[in-house]
Amino acid sequence: MPELPDVTLYLEALSQRIVGDELVRIRLASPFLLRTVTPSPADLTGKHVAGLGRIGKRIVIELEDEIFIVIHLMIAGRFKWLAPGAKIPGGKAGLAAFDFTRGTLVLTEQGAKRRASLHLVRGEKELAAFDPGGIEIFDSTLEQFRDALRRERHTLKRTLTDPHVFSGIGNAYSDEILHRARLSPVQMTTNLTDEEVKRLFQATGDVLAEWIERLRDDAGGRFPERVTAFRPEMAVHGKYNEPCPVCGTKVQHIVYAENETNYCARCQTGGKLLADRALSRLLHGDWPKSIDEL
Repeated sequence: MPELPDVTLYLEALSQRIVGDELVRIRLASPFLLRTVTPSPADLTGKHVAGLGRIGKRIVIELEDEIFIVIHLMIAGRFKWLAPGAKIPGGKAGLAAFDFTRGTLVLTEQGAKRRASLHLVRGEKELAAFDPGGIEIFDSTLEQFRDALRRERHTLKRTLTDPHVFSGIGNAYSDEILHRARLSPVQMTTNLTDEEVKRLFQATGDVLAEWIERLRDDAGGRFPERVTAFRPEMAVHGKYNEPCPVCGTKVQHIVYAENETNYCARCQTGGKLLADRALSRLLHGDWPKSIDEL
């Protein structure tokens, strides 16, 4: 799922291409994408783009007369910037096209499940309904971060990825943040020392800022095409069984539903292996308790 660094790159690329331009029309290839009916896509024809914004992981295109296009890419949604009037890709992947005078923004989604969404809303009040309330890392102080973190008792992994607590952080960058902070993904938020909270705050800002710069360099001024949650430069996310770049210990993971948490037992959990729900249940007493035992 595109997270804050990826969404930031999309916004920067779109700002250069569509701000001030006219929206000629919206073409929908999937009836399941559009989740609202008022205003209609036809009502947006001829409106000019006044600005761009982000609500969590959602991308907001602001048009004249306080009309907003709100797009949530979810896990597999991606953008392509093509020539004016370009066709929507065939098959199930192509969802929609936003035709501007300078080019066409195409929305695609790979996979069988259709999770990406498009809302068309009028007015700041309707737009505000999409904000789950998570704080923006780059706008928050250490005290605000600590208060948000400790508001409820949950694991660090769950709290970092909760849009009601922090804005724009998902599965991939939470792994990287916790590895940088040298903290266990299952440590409870209420059990952190002040020093650990400060370390996590610093790691969160540093990791997100570094990846924004890295993605900018990777794009090289072009429209971002290689948007993925799995990158070779990442320390632990998607690196199961590969060596930790800090200590060389093989990265471990916990698999649950469609997600997984990646971590280094040596750097983050004091050598303790976290119980994988599927494997530890299968192995019972044979499940190793430490990285050395493994």
